[in-house]
Amino acid sequence: MKATESLPTHELAERAKSITKRELGTYINRTKGSQVATDRARKVMPLGVPSSFQAYDPHPIVVRRAQDAWMEDVDGNRYTDFDMGFGALFSGHCHPAVRAAIETQLDNGTLFVTPCEMNAEVAELLGDRYGLPMWRFTNSGTEATMDAIRVARGITGREKIVKVEGGYHGHHDEVMISMKPPISEAGPADAPRSIPSTAGITRAVLGDTIVVPFNNPEALERVLSAGDVACFIVEPAMENIGICLPQPGYLQAARDITRKYGTMLIFDEVKTGITAGWGGATGAVGVTPDLVALAKCIGGGLPLGAFGGTRECMDQITSGKVVHLGTYNGNPLCMAASKAVLSQVCTPEATSSAIARNRLLLDACDGIIAAAGLPAHTVQFGAKGCVTWASEQIRNYRDYKATDFDLAFAQWMHGINRGVLLPPGLDEQWLISVVHTEADAMHYADVFGEFVDELVA
Repeated sequence: MKATESLPTHELAERAKSITKRELGTYINRTKGSQVATDRARKVMPLGVPSSFQAYDPHPIVVRRAQDAWMEDVDGNRYTDFDMGFGALFSGHCHPAVRAAIETQLDNGTLFVTPCEMNAEVAELLGDRYGLPMWRFTNSGTEATMDAIRVARGITGREKIVKVEGGYHGHHDEVMISMKPPISEAGPADAPRSIPSTAGITRAVLGDTIVVPFNNPEALERVLSAGDVACFIVEPAMENIGICLPQPGYLQAARDITRKYGTMLIFDEVKTGITAGWGGATGAVGVTPDLVALAKCIGGGLPLGAFGGTRECMDQITSGKVVHLGTYNGNPLCMAASKAVLSQVCTPEATSSAIARNRLLLDACDGIIAAAGLPAHTVQFGAKGCVTWASEQIRNYRDYKATDFDLAFAQWMHGINRGVLLPPGLDEQWLISVVHTEADAMHYADVFGEFVDELVA
């Protein structure tokens, strides 16, 4: 690729739209089986998918099998999987150690509804990584954040919570607020309005959830100063808007401010988790919250969540003040998979190697962006990365909304037709798992380079 002067943004956007139009036609022609499967599914499921995240136009890819770092759709097209279950598959698809653990447990039962020894073993493994002593298990990240918030309310006796504008913390009512609000309705940047993200949110719930901008400790202190907020729930690095990193000192300031006003600090590590490093984002940023919510990557592809915290917080459950229930919580099949992930597969060495491979990919993309003079940059957080179509690093949701979505969509559609499978949202990030090879990682860079060549030709 030859270095070029930066083209005007509007010209790049028009070229991107032209690429998208062509690639949409290619996509439709090469995924006819997925279209048929989706048409069938739409007759019995809203949007034809089990989760609204999975729906996109003209139709989603329908997958029939996956192994290691690849997936194959019903048309026989194979993709290098950089989605990896929205980050759930840090161990890869069907890792031999995870599969062996599941198969062994299948012979011994899938559900006891009474404790198994692995409950304590997995809790100990999580405690070693996160430096928090007490844990409980759930079946999803939504349940993990929901239960962590309930514990925070129990220990403080307060009802209000604070979340970040643009943050996603699952699909329970308290946090389905200002996930991606229209800027025209969102109010001032430093004091956002609380906007419901779906019908069905009551006025009472809306009134109990306060929204603040990310990377703004002054705004956080302002809303906590009344002393009536139970918790501040935040991703250590926001991963609902690409990857938005905390500014230096922000998380420590959040830790100090929450302590000052008696508010519990909850780190939502459902998406960061152990992909951020062996000790999770908590270890990577060097700030310990009162409570951590986990899911995705700790389950090896099985539905598993967890929340852990200080003894003072978790003793709310011990005393019976806060009740935590669930038939499938800590079921032995998920425990077997998690134990294998945490102790055998995602070791410190394997984690460091995956992060290093991710760095190679990011460096390659940085070189392509620089040579083409593009208004874009890359962001890394552990084994995850993204290309953000903006010249400057984004610091919050309002910055994110100023990025170029025409370019992002064109890149996604171009890549999927060349075997690069990224999450369907324009704001998600890739994951380099412990089973991705250097060649897998560089496949992304090669395809990205082809896209950029055409964009600036």
